[in-house]
Amino acid sequence: MSAELILFYLFSTILVVAGFMVITIRNPVKAALFLVLAFIACAGVWILLEAEFLAITLVLVYVGAVMVLFLFVVMMLDINLAPLKEGFTRYLPLGAIIALVIVIEISIVVGPERFGLEQIPAPEPAAADFSNTKELGRLLYVQYVYPFELAAVILLVAIVAAIALTLRPKRHTKFIKIEDQLDVRRNDRVRMVNMPAEKKKSPRRQKQG
Repeated sequence: MSAELILFYLFSTILVVAGFMVITIRNPVKAALFLVLAFIACAGVWILLEAEFLAITLVLVYVGAVMVLFLFVVMMLDINLAPLKEGFTRYLPLGAIIALVIVIEISIVVGPERFGLEQIPAPEPAAADFSNTKELGRLLYVQYVYPFELAAVILLVAIVAAIALTLRPKRHTKFIKIEDQLDVRRNDRVRMVNMPAEKKKSPRRQKQG
């Protein structure tokens, strides 16, 4: 058994175990840390597939930015773990049955009969001057440019929709509507009152009178 195959089985085992711990552990901080471990193991598998750019992007973007943000949010929210522990044993049989069905379906679709080395041989090693970043850019912006742009539009719509759903107007907030200011007329704001002028009598004149 070659060293590459040993590393593949090692990273794959770590990835499966870490993914299983993410969905079964009830502490959100530990689940996020196991998800970081799963990302690192997945990056190792991609390095074995000579996809160094994707592996580095996964570590820098997801592990270095997204998961750190998740950890800060989880630790700042101070989540109560008591409700998370309720009902675990009650729904465990149903969850185990669904997980078994999913595993059977995956084994049927992704099996040695369709994805074995006999049907799909191992790719030839790339040359020393091969750049997977350049090849990935050529595939995205030349061959799959329309699906890439469609995915970008869908993500943009999702971002706008998420912002629109979270921006709810506050009930007790005082704000000014511009259209109401533009519709205001002088008669609505200013009222002329005609009051007769009166002179106050001095104290001397009051005494004399």
